[in-house]
Amino acid sequence: MQGRPRVIVAGYFVRFPLGGYVWQVLHYLLGFERLGCETYFYEDSAFYSDAYDPQSGDVGPRYGYGLRRVAEVLGRFGLGDRWVFWDKARDEYHGLSRTATERVFSTADVFVNVAGVNRLGDRPPPPARIFIDIDPGVTQINYDNHSPHIDDLLGEHNLFFTVGENIGTARCPLPTGGISWRATRPPVACDLWESASRPIAAPFTTIGRWDASARDLELRGVRYHWRKSLEWRKFLDLPTRTGERFEVAMDVDRVAEDAGRLRAAGWEIRSPLEVSLDYEAYRGYIQESKGEFSAAKGMNVELRTGWFSDRSVCYLAAGRPVITMRTGFSKFCPVGAGLFEYSNHEEALAGIDAVAADYSGNSRAARELAREYFAPDRVLGALLADCGL
Repeated sequence: MQGRPRVIVAGYFVRFPLGGYVWQVLHYLLGFERLGCETYFYEDSAFYSDAYDPQSGDVGPRYGYGLRRVAEVLGRFGLGDRWVFWDKARDEYHGLSRTATERVFSTADVFVNVAGVNRLGDRPPPPARIFIDIDPGVTQINYDNHSPHIDDLLGEHNLFFTVGENIGTARCPLPTGGISWRATRPPVACDLWESASRPIAAPFTTIGRWDASARDLELRGVRYHWRKSLEWRKFLDLPTRTGERFEVAMDVDRVAEDAGRLRAAGWEIRSPLEVSLDYEAYRGYIQESKGEFSAAKGMNVELRTGWFSDRSVCYLAAGRPVITMRTGFSKFCPVGAGLFEYSNHEEALAGIDAVAADYSGNSRAARELAREYFAPDRVLGALLADCGL
């Protein structure tokens, strides 16, 4: 290899151009770029063709809104000429041309497939082909169950990383299927989240999907849930027990009567689309929060995967303390200052009280955790080292 390492990051932007997904792509792209790589963004419709247009609510193989957004956002960060979206059904290329795309793939050193929502297919395979598993549990169970397409998808890669840092160890019972899963973490560009405000009167918040029962899975006769709603219902009394404000930017109305239950218990509810329509609004919502209080999906809790959220790292980078459910991540990232874990009411209340008792100290600690454990030089530098770069 000569010159700068060439890295292709494949992600989910054009088809779902909302805040959290945009930031996920940006943190990988900008992180590799700051490490001295020449970075490109790639996306296609080969594996999953439907796209979401948040302005119209339309879902289908129509990409106009997402294409405008990806060009605009990547242009702001100096990557306006380094992205491509391939519409497989129409065999149309947007951004880079077909010829330029083939040239990039044929000269790339690394292909990083974040979440596995794109396919390498017949393109020239870069030497290092990395699969980033951001849904620990789902990937491994589907592989064990021989779910459709999973063998072909994973078979396109030769290095496998998961944000479930316990997978493949005695701490997590998930089968690996013979795959050598390596631990990684969600990267965050800390400087992009800095905020001078001290919103101590603001609510603890979180952003996400309330219920995803269609993604529940069975592993060797045991059913595991992919639903945060089941966990949230155990902690509805927190506003009355603490006197703190709590708000969820989640699609709570997906489950009949849940919105009424939350409001009756003192919870505030915001539209997730409202805070995610623009990536800057998503950042602003986190920066104006007191901190994050969040549940985890039952699958990650019961299987002790060690999962940690790419949303929570944004709160940490903004200096917003995080209180989240125990999944085993504290084996790798310290808790007790800036970051707290819980599995019952007593532990949740202790975390909330600790933040209230020393907000400034926990805010500083949150930023320090983000820099020490989730900064791109730590996270993506390790990926490159595993590729021999």
